[in-house]
Amino acid sequence: MLVAVDHVQLAAPPGSEDLLRTYYTEVLGMTEVPKPPVLAARGGCWFAAGPVQLHLGTEADFRPARKAHPGLRVREIEAYARRLEERGAKVVWDDNLPGHRRFYSEDPVGNRLEFLEPLD
Repeated sequence: MLVAVDHVQLAAPPGSEDLLRTYYTEVLGMTEVPKPPVLAARGGCWFAAGPVQLHLGTEADFRPARKAHPGLRVREIEAYARRLEERGAKVVWDDNLPGHRRFYSEDPVGNRLEFLEPLD
């Protein structure tokens, strides 16, 4: 039986790990999680914030996810959007999901990310 989402995996081009580390830790505020050695040899990097985990794996013929995306729930969405903008990330608000405030952004390799907060 399914009980939770363990992680979401996104792809990235080989050699982009340092760029991803900067974005996911300094811009989004996540913590890098060490990969098991057998998996670390493949490249990529993993990040976590509380129970949320994003894994970025390298892919030789990488194409960023433009439509597919993880939906990441946040608190204080306005402040979080400002945090991203202050660190150079583009924020695009979308008011089309009833009962939520949300915006989209992209990581430095072009993967789409959705950030949302339910309205009270």
